[in-house]
Amino acid sequence: MKRSIVIIACLAVLCFATSAFGQDAKGKSQVKSPERASTLAATADARMEKGAAEGKYVPVLVYDPARNASQDVKEAIAEAQRTNRRVLVEVGGEWCPWCHHMDDFFTAHPEMTALRDKNFVMVKVNYSDENKNEEILSQYPKVAGYPHIFVLDPSGTLLHSQDTGQLEEGKGYNLDKFKAFLTDWATAPGDVKAQ
Repeated sequence: MKRSIVIIACLAVLCFATSAFGQDAKGKSQVKSPERASTLAATADARMEKGAAEGKYVPVLVYDPARNASQDVKEAIAEAQRTNRRVLVEVGGEWCPWCHHMDDFFTAHPEMTALRDKNFVMVKVNYSDENKNEEILSQYPKVAGYPHIFVLDPSGTLLHSQDTGQLEEGKGYNLDKFKAFLTDWATAPGDVKAQ
């Protein structure tokens, strides 16, 4: 009898530990595998090198603590000037479940990706224990949660600081709210480049 109680207690502790530490409050895994992060970084590096060799701007679409975020934002601003778009600086990290929800949102809604890319130059900036990117992030308002989006004009001036929690719905993002955000902050009011 005592053995059965001990086994049941151990199973209960194991179940609690798995649910409490393996998922966030929304039921999603909090940490992506190191292999996934490494693969994403390697793919991004290859894309960046190919783009640089061809003289093209390649958006930074991964949170990489090894990147020079200040230089990445500077290059995004230069591309925004060249193409008459604004800049979306998305701050987050591989550790952030809602950052991955946002990636999934844009993957599931290609029309939103098209709207974003026609009106904005995208650049992701890593924020993690490994690299807080204080040099660049100290230039903007303090961030309360992640991911967080800063909208810059083509000269690099901050136009808007967006708490993405306001765009959430359930375990993802609200399509209408996100579309309104992108439309409201596009190149110029009333000048949204259609998809």
